[in-house]
Amino acid sequence: MSRITDRKQRRNKIKRRSRHLVRGTANRPRLAVYRSLRHLYAQVIDDERGVTIASVSTLDKASAGDLSSTGGREAGKRVGELIAERAKSQGVESVVFDRGGFQYHGVIRAIAEGAREAGLKF
Repeated sequence: MSRITDRKQRRNKIKRRSRHLVRGTANRPRLAVYRSLRHLYAQVIDDERGVTIASVSTLDKASAGDLSSTGGREAGKRVGELIAERAKSQGVESVVFDRGGFQYHGVIRAIAEGAREAGLKF
């Protein structure tokens, strides 16, 4: 088995294990984060209704803008700020952070800090 497959399986196992603790409601939706090798994605999800309230990725022209890298900490901070703005425009003030099985450091931490600085509470 390849090393990459092992890594993906390990992350998915961690994600499944933590998902029963992290649930999004109408009052406090879930801020789900995904990191690929090139891009970052963030969604605010209401799990009770199964609806995505707001989403941002570095594939968007608004979030990528003039960044030199779409997978680094600068991009993560920008994605965090934009997801907070879009969530607040939909009436969401506080969320539950779902790191998606990734370690809370680097880019994932930058997304969380960017969202907090933009006024999202979690």
